[in-house]
Order: sequence, then structure tokens, then C-alpha cells
Amino acid sequence: MEKVILVRYGEIALKGLNKSFFIDMLLKNIKASLKGLNGVKLEKIQGRFIIRVALEDFDRALDLLRKVFGIVSISEAKAFPNDFEQIKRVAVNMMECINEDTTFKVEARRANKGFSLTSMEINNEVGGHLLDNNQYLKVDVKKPEVKLYIEVREKTYMYSSILQGLGGLPVGCSGKGVLMLSGGIDSPVAGYLMAKRGVEIIAVHFHSFPYTSERARDKVIKLTEIMQDYTGPIKLYIVSFTDIQQELLLSCNERYTTLLMRRIMMKIAERIAIAEEAKALISGESLAQVASQTMESLIVTDNAVELPVYRPLIGMDKNEIIDISQKIDTFETSILPYEDCCTVFVPKHPETRPKLEKILIDEQKIDIEHLIQESINTAEIITM
Repeated sequence: MEKVILVRYGEIALKGLNKSFFIDMLLKNIKASLKGLNGVKLEKIQGRFIIRVALEDFDRALDLLRKVFGIVSISEAKAFPNDFEQIKRVAVNMMECINEDTTFKVEARRANKGFSLTSMEINNEVGGHLLDNNQYLKVDVKKPEVKLYIEVREKTYMYSSILQGLGGLPVGCSGKGVLMLSGGIDSPVAGYLMAKRGVEIIAVHFHSFPYTSERARDKVIKLTEIMQDYTGPIKLYIVSFTDIQQELLLSCNERYTTLLMRRIMMKIAERIAIAEEAKALISGESLAQVASQTMESLIVTDNAVELPVYRPLIGMDKNEIIDISQKIDTFETSILPYEDCCTVFVPKHPETRPKLEKILIDEQKIDIEHLIQESINTAEIITM
């Protein structure tokens, strides 16, 4: 008998002829997440993965697997040959820790049709055996306090708990997207949600040294490291934005500077996306949260690029976004008081109902192409 991890996947099981592609991608991501642990072995069986890992790394493996997109749930299980007498012995052993009145239910699944007993017969026989061998157990098939699960496959797998995973799709199966990573609360959550739909994340951060400090840069690197627990490796571009902001302040209407900054950021992110063969841009904007996120403003910024812009937070309020950021452990880093380039040079009265034609006229006052190319040429690239 051995201790294993039983991994279940959900949505990808419905992918028809493409199912093998999604399963292989998930298997690749699982291997990457467990890299560095001892004794890792993975096995594919029907509808499941079986993972073996050294006992000293077992709990760590459970924690890591719960952050892998595509996994619906996992269980710590005992695996042994398909022998009914052993099934009864293991069941008694697993329930022997119960020493006060407790209701239970046996839930068997016979995937191996060659096994002599049906699922219902396993339920009845094992349940009766447990009642005979533990005075504290009482059957309750509707709302039991404890469930004992038995899966009869090429081997028997027995477990008593199911840990929920994140679900979603394996990262990488939906292509690449470039995330505009500000360092605030919203953008890491946007990256997390797009990774959950299978998007491989490339991040772009705009840095305005000396108006923004090195601590602001380090904060974004830290956020990227936290996100990677869920997204896998992220390539981070740190783009200097100082010259562009100064040029906008000198040459353009102050009311338009925030929108013009957003448009130029979009253009730079699109250039990087094309170079990285990414198919979309990702933003943490939420409708009407700030002046640059009104419906009119978003139309103006989207006009700057041809690639689609995904905004997974568009209908969320701040509390909903904060809840997710706390769940994925980015919140405490995001609220560190180090300004990013979007919070410096903010106009006193920004335009909230912009007209595209006026923005385009103002944009022509600066040499955008030169400024964009210079920022891209001097970008710092960090591969983690």
C-alpha cells in the first residue's frame, strides 16, 4: 500500500477531440509546479492523474497543486491492489481515529467493471463492516459528517477528504497575453484571472525614475514572483516612461495627459506583444473606477491599438477585486506606498468624457514614434 495524490480535472474533460492537448498541457504544468521536490512521479489514468512524491515533500506538493489552473480537486489517497478483503481492512484503518459518535457514508465508484462487486454492493458491504468494527459510527446517507471514498480502477484508491483546486484551464493553452502591470491592486488580479482561462502572461511595467523610486520597481518584481505561483514563469518588461511623461507635460493639454499616457502605454505594450507573438493586451481597468476608465475614456485608449484588450475586472467593484487579491496573496504587496508612474503628474481636472478627435489632434504635438521606440530599446527584461 502506498500514499499518493489523486488529481481531478474538470472543464478540460469536455474538450472533445482536443482533450489530449489540454491534458498534456496540464500535465506539463503540474511537472513544472513540482520541480525541485523529491521522488515525483506522475501517472495518467482514466479521468485522473496519480502523483507520487517523497513523504517529506508530500504536504508541500498538496499546497503547490492547489495553485495549478486546470485542477478541480485533489485528494490524499491510499493505493493498493483490487482485493475486497484489503478494501475492508484499509477502510477500518482509515476510520479508526473516530472515537466519538459520528455519522458517515461510503461512496464507492467501480470504474473497473471487471471487479466482482458493483458500486452499490461495495457501499453496503464496506459500510456494514465499518459498523461492525467501530462502535462510534452511524450511517447517514444524506448529510454525513464523514465520507469514505473508494475508487476501484486499475488499483483501489481510498480517501476521506477532497481539497478544492482552482479549476479553469491549463496556463498556455489559450496563447499569450501582455499584462499591463502597474503595481496596484487591480492588475495582478487581472493577470490571475486571465491565467485561469489558460493565458500565458507576459508583463509590462512602466517606470518613471526618478519620480518613481527603485522600491516601486522592486515592488512590481515581488508581485510578479507572487503571481508566478499561479501563472507559471512570467517574462517582465520594465519600460522607462519618464521622457514620455515629461514630453506630454510640456507639449499637450493637461486635461488629456492621463489619456495620452494610457494610449502610449497601449502602443508600447502592443509592440512588445507582437514581438512576443502574444494575441492580446490585458488591463486591470474597472468601468468608471477612475477618470481614465469611463466608457468614453476606454474607447479612446482602445483606439490606440489593433490587438484586443481584455479587461477581466471590468464589471467588478473594488471590494470584489480586493477579495481576490487577498486570496492570491498580492494585496499586502500591492498596497505598499511606493508610487507608480500613473500616480505622478496626475492632472487636477482630468477629462472624463473625451472626444477622440481632440485627443488625436493633441497627440500629434509630440514625436510618438521616436519616444515609443526609445522606451522599447531601453527596456529592462527580467525572466524569472
